[in-house]
Amino acid sequence: MADDQSFDLAGCLDRVRQRDQIAARDLVEHLYPLVIRICRAHLPRRVAEEDLAQEVFLKMFTRLDQYKGAVPFTHWVSRIAVTTCIDQLRAQKRRPELRWADLSERESEVLDSVTASQDVAPDDAVAARELVHRLLGRLNPEDRMVIQMLDLEQKSVAEISALTGWNRTLVKVRAFRARRKLQRFYRELSERERT
Repeated sequence: MADDQSFDLAGCLDRVRQRDQIAARDLVEHLYPLVIRICRAHLPRRVAEEDLAQEVFLKMFTRLDQYKGAVPFTHWVSRIAVTTCIDQLRAQKRRPELRWADLSERESEVLDSVTASQDVAPDDAVAARELVHRLLGRLNPEDRMVIQMLDLEQKSVAEISALTGWNRTLVKVRAFRARRKLQRFYRELSERERT
């Protein structure tokens, strides 16, 4: 991959628009790290990350005539990638109820420790991460995306706004509501365990 400073993006885009296959390959190679990072960060199962990246590139090439240069090209591609991830999450339409019995033994121990206000052992970090991802999996795609970007990836509200196209107020409202849903899911799970 060529680094950002030596890669002639404008020239490459011109050649791609003229149906230059080598330029198209160079463009994909240049953008691949960005696209795959977004796919990995926002896809619930990483098994299909390559397929999702291919879908992003397909959308990019089919919509290339829509790119007018108002924003940097990488931001435009990032928005396509984020939107594609949201669409993929919506398509799954699975919201299985998370039950205590579905948790692994380590996840159950972590949840017990947290609910009993005990410290979680460092080696239980994997189980804790899995529990967080299970709880996140119950959120709708937009809520999951905003929590993941804001709290797990530490992106600013402005960065999320630029990536998603949502205004800042919407980002903040979605994050607030998503956090409340996560708290409710966690309480429900804890209450089921006690009964």
